[in-house]
Amino acid sequence: MNKKEMICIVCPMGCRLTLQEDVNEEKGYKVSGNQCHRGIEYGIMEQVNPTRALTSTVKIKDSSLNRLPVRTDHPIPKAMLFECMKLLNHIEIQAPIKMGDIVVENVLNTGANIIASRSMA
Repeated sequence: MNKKEMICIVCPMGCRLTLQEDVNEEKGYKVSGNQCHRGIEYGIMEQVNPTRALTSTVKIKDSSLNRLPVRTDHPIPKAMLFECMKLLNHIEIQAPIKMGDIVVENVLNTGANIIASRSMA
């Protein structure tokens, strides 16, 4: 890998990062263009194991609405997003539910839970 450029999304600064392999660095990459230490962590993580928060909906019975908004409580590997969406497509829960309640625990063994994003009576 020569150089990879990306925009950091960790904070509102939106730093333009340049990521380059470097065997002399502890984590194997040199990151430049960051204005805070979080940019270094983000750049390396985005190259090695990109993760994303997942937001979606699931079916809900006995509620005024047909779908309940849900999200992961921690980011999951980007490569698992579509597999997780397929799983959520087959889930139907029973009302009532409170915001923050766990809908799916440890989804696909990622360590993240799918939680309700709102309460529904």
